[in-house]
Formats: sequence, C-alpha cells, structure tokens
Amino acid sequence: MDRIDAMRLFARIVERRSFTLAANDMEIPRSTATKVIAELEARLGVRLLQRTTRVVRPTLDGEAFHQRCLRILDDVEDAEGAFKGVPAKGQLRIEVQGTLARHFLLPGLPGFFARFPDIQIAMSESDRWVDLVQEGVDCALRYGQLRDSELAARQVATLQRLTCATPAYLEKFGTPGNVDELSRHRAVGLRSITTGQVTPLEFQVGKELRSLSLPCPFTVTGTESYLAGIRLGLGLAQVPRFHVEADLRSGALVEILKDTPPLSAPVSLLYARGRQLSPRVRVFLDWAIAEFKAR
Repeated sequence: MDRIDAMRLFARIVERRSFTLAANDMEIPRSTATKVIAELEARLGVRLLQRTTRVVRPTLDGEAFHQRCLRILDDVEDAEGAFKGVPAKGQLRIEVQGTLARHFLLPGLPGFFARFPDIQIAMSESDRWVDLVQEGVDCALRYGQLRDSELAARQVATLQRLTCATPAYLEKFGTPGNVDELSRHRAVGLRSITTGQVTPLEFQVGKELRSLSLPCPFTVTGTESYLAGIRLGLGLAQVPRFHVEADLRSGALVEILKDTPPLSAPVSLLYARGRQLSPRVRVFLDWAIAEFKAR
C-alpha cells in the first residue's frame, strides 16, 4: 500500500473508530490494516492510535497527523478532479464571526448544498485571528479593518454602523447632542480577545475621526453578549445597523449622534495567498459573495 492509500486508511480508521470497519470499507483484510498502521507509526516514530477493547482513538500526535492527512487527501482529490471534470467535493473548513454567518450565510446554505451536494462544511465560530495554513482552515469570514498579513482577502460587504442606547439609559443619563456631551456617559465595552484592550468609540466629526474611551462597567469579548448588554441598558454602544434594525423599529433601542456616526466597516473573506484555490473553496467564495450582495 502506497503512502496516499495509507493516509486514506488512517483517516478512515479515525472516522470509523475501528480497524475492522475501516478495513471493510477499503475492502482489505483487517490484518493488512493493522500492518499498514504499524508501518506508518514506525516510519513517523510516533504512536498515532490508542487501541482499547471497544474503540480506537487518535493520540494527540494522531489528531495532528489526521488533520494533515485530510488536507493532503483533499488536495489530491482536487488535483485529480481538475482533469476528470468532476464536481467540487470534500470537506470545507471555515472560520466565521458567528453573528455575520447567521445573518448573511446560513439562510442560503440549503441552496448551496443543493448545488454542491458533495461538499461538507465544518464551521467554527471565533473572533480571534486564525493562522489558516497552520490550523488547516480553508477560509475565514472577518469583520473590520484587516491587519497586514500573508493572506489574500476579498471584501464582500461594507456595513453601516451607528451609536445607540436604550430609552431607559437615555432617560437616566440624558441624550447627548454632540460628542462633547459624552463625558458623563458610560459604554458597554467590547474587549479584544487578542490584546485584552477595549475598543474605543469613534465618531466622524467633519473630516476628523475622533476616538473616545468611556467608563465601561461591563465588558465582553463576544458579539451576542455585547448586544445583550446594550439591550439591558448597561451603556451606549456602536454596532453594525443590521444587528439592531428590529430593536430600532420597535423602539427598544434609539440611535443617537446621527450627525457624527462611526466609520462603516468592511466584511472580508480571507484565504491563503499564493496557493491554488481548490474547486470547493472557489465555489464557496463565489457563493458567499453573492449571498452578501443579495442580503
């Protein structure tokens, strides 16, 4: 058995948690499967699998090797598929900012799977900066200005932002008429997972962008908790308009300082630069861009 087939066997054992079931799937004797994995472990110099009487599980080294195998096997399938003319297929690993994904992408997923039934999506939610290549992620959906990196980016939307608060908060602290009247106010703080710093409020005053840090009795790192804090009247905040459209219509939140709004923020899809895009990544990028445009 060559190295690629050995990787396929190893990946199948991890998925099935069984030598016997994986061997049956690949139509080889169980003894052959055992021998191939033993040779693979000897060649790598690490133990890949933990065997018990009931189940087979990957070790920590096995988990890492399994992720590498999946990427290699996907690349092999994509390379072969380019010549066979087969549809895009395989597992697509994406990292998203959850609220964005739920609003703009998830509603259209039934249509995506109808068009590409051989693609599986493994989605993780996070606001942290992800090393796509090292962590085996195909692409990431991110909100806000991008840091310099080796990643390629396709901007898919620009989101209008606003400053808002609850009527109860404004009744207690007053409704500011301009930025200079914010000195007696407080804010719900959005804290960076990476730096631990609270993002300051910003206001476009004429041609000047002013940043302002207010007292924050409540700070969070997640978008959903941030929105919950705003709706509880714990302070004023700045958010993309789509987050709070229903709250504004119902009167649960009130937009303030309309003449000095925060800057709009881009939404981008990131992927590894300088690598040949696999068919499944390419079709996902094109579909995602269309979904943002439509919504």
